[in-house]
Amino acid sequence: MTSANEAEIGPNADLDEIKGLMRALPGPEEAAAEAARAREGRLTKPAGALGRLEALAEWAAAWQGRHPPRADRPRVAVFAANHGVTARGVSPYPPEVTAQMVANFQRGGAAVNQLCLTHDAELRVYEMALDHPTDDFTAGAAMGEADAATALAYGMTAVEEGIDLLCLGEMGIGNTTSAAALACALFGGEARDWTGPGTGVAGDALEAKIRVVAEGVALHKDAIADPFDALIRLGGLELAAIAGAVLAARMGRVPVILDGYACSVAASVLHAVDPSALDHCLVGHCSAEPGHRRLLQAIGKEPLLDLGMRLGEGSGAAVALGVVKSAIACHAGMATFEEAAVSDRADGPGSG
Repeated sequence: MTSANEAEIGPNADLDEIKGLMRALPGPEEAAAEAARAREGRLTKPAGALGRLEALAEWAAAWQGRHPPRADRPRVAVFAANHGVTARGVSPYPPEVTAQMVANFQRGGAAVNQLCLTHDAELRVYEMALDHPTDDFTAGAAMGEADAATALAYGMTAVEEGIDLLCLGEMGIGNTTSAAALACALFGGEARDWTGPGTGVAGDALEAKIRVVAEGVALHKDAIADPFDALIRLGGLELAAIAGAVLAARMGRVPVILDGYACSVAASVLHAVDPSALDHCLVGHCSAEPGHRRLLQAIGKEPLLDLGMRLGEGSGAAVALGVVKSAIACHAGMATFEEAAVSDRADGPGSG
């Protein structure tokens, strides 16, 4: 595992420049997609027999801009940050757990470490000023514009030359509270619609968490200028970094696998700007966090897996990576009917 510890992004990260990238998003490479469709039709299997795996191979080819697609160098990037709103008692865990879990990642002891080993993926963990949490968004904006721009730019550094698939995840005590508030501000509804147990709150503690989300949204809702402003007011540093990574992956033609609720909310900031902005992304799984299913409906995404997971740390995305790698391996490695000297199906009546 490689760790990136509060890397220097530069003091002049400009939010307007980052926003400007949204006006020039590259689309899929249709020639690569067509080549994938043509090959799929010649492989030694009945048409459609591999189900969604066939669509995944085409998706990877289209967004990598090449055929066949490859999964030789996948990266799992986990962004870690702390949230000032934890002072409101929204989590049963103290904010110190964020740094403790980062240390666990570095020692190889977390679930995501085992999944990366299983699927031969590089794990990078990006610490983001863990000693300096965002501000409590029920009292003011979570961060300033410069902080948000720096976090977005930092996230963009996760997309490096040679990466062919990017899985994104997060670690941060309190971030399901931030995610719920951000989703509510972006997509409407009530705080209760978006707020769930996170790391395990229930009963009166969950009701208190819902009230905190409602307070934050009420404080900022009328003043929010655009989705990036919502991110500044209600988000977190790691959520901004995820949005930056998704944007950089689009510009660099790297397909993305999103993890659970908080990760998907972070990416949805871009969807709120441009509904096509997440076309290069798939959602690895549907989290047990109840707001995630509602969010997926809002952004028009069908999760690849639904396993009742709610761990975060990129774990669901890393499990889904195995499915995507399987799809690419079948597409690239199977023989065609011609190569295998296998008769294709006959045309006409009775051929079934």
